[in-house]
Formats: sequence, structure tokens, C-alpha cells
Amino acid sequence: MNCASIIVVSASTSTTTTSTRTALLAAAESLFLADGYDQVSVRAICAAAQANPAAVHYHFGSKDQLTVALLEERLAPLWADPLDRFDPACHRVADLVNTVVAPFVTIQGDPRGRLHLQLLSRFALSHPRAGWTQPWFRLERWSTLLVELVPGLSTEDARRRWSLAFALILAGFGGEHPLSAPSVDALSQFVVAGLGTPARTGPQTQS
Repeated sequence: MNCASIIVVSASTSTTTTSTRTALLAAAESLFLADGYDQVSVRAICAAAQANPAAVHYHFGSKDQLTVALLEERLAPLWADPLDRFDPACHRVADLVNTVVAPFVTIQGDPRGRLHLQLLSRFALSHPRAGWTQPWFRLERWSTLLVELVPGLSTEDARRRWSLAFALILAGFGGEHPLSAPSVDALSQFVVAGLGTPARTGPQTQS
């Protein structure tokens, strides 16, 4: 086999791999949104994608990691640009919370988007150790920003605050019905208050 043949075979293999991965994501998305994450098996995903029964494990490693890839691919672009431009030196905690909440408000107005939010909410809350790969799906990036916005706040406390904040946000937007504007305002204000509370400077006692 000459070099040209090797290049053609490699390109064909790469295209097939990409096509199978895309088909698996699309099949999983449709099944998850129709039947719910827990009711869908790996075998069903592979069958719907017309792929080998081992395809999910080959391309993603597990059903959980396929779900991570699906949610990151569908939702990460909605937050990435505004968050990448966020400058703690020029903004407040309220600005950061608004940046986080605004896409949720937009998504929940679309029936399919609302289903994505329900999947995100239920998966993230039930899989606290999911292997997220995109930076804005990981607490480290958020903790760094909050430490810069709240003087004296430790990284560990910032992580705890964000864990609680995201649990509340996901629970609110992951319901069956869209949140009303007053509910969104109340949720945002509550999250801002929790994230922005001044750091404790005195000795802390354990309960």
C-alpha cells in the first residue's frame, strides 16, 4: 500500500468515526428527551444509531460520558463567549449571575431547549462526580472568578457556594414548566446573596 492509499484509508476511517459519533449523540439525544435518561440503555442507543453494540463504549467509554459529551456540545456554546469575556475587575457578583441565568431564560422558552434543561438538571444533580471536560462545566473556573469577586473568600468556600448555587439554579430551571419572570428575579437575587456574602474573617466553629 502506497502513501496515497494510506492517506485515503485514514481519511475514510476518520470520517466514519466522526459520523458514528455524531449518530450516537443524535440517537441518545432523541431517546433521552423522549424516555428520560434512566430508561434508555446503551444497547438502545446503538440500535437507534444503527451502530455496533459496542460503539458507545468505543467512542465515549460509558453512557454517562456520552451524556456529558451531548450536554456540553449542545449547551456549552450558549455560555462560552460571554463567560470568556467576563472580567472580574469590571463586574460584580450580580453581573456574573445574570450572565449565567440569561441563557437558561432563553432556552426554557423553546420546548426542545426546556427538555435539554431537564436532562441537564436531572443528570447533573444525580451525577455530582460526572467527568465534565468543558471548563465552564467544572467548578474550578467558577471558583476562581468568585474568589476574585469576593475579597478574602477561599477557593474551597467558593466551590461550596457554587455547588449550592448551581443545585438551586438547575432545580429551578429543570422543572416541567418555565420559570416566570418574578421567579427568575427571585432566584437570581437569592443566588447573588449567597455567592456574594462577605467572607468570614474570624475563627469559625464547627457544629
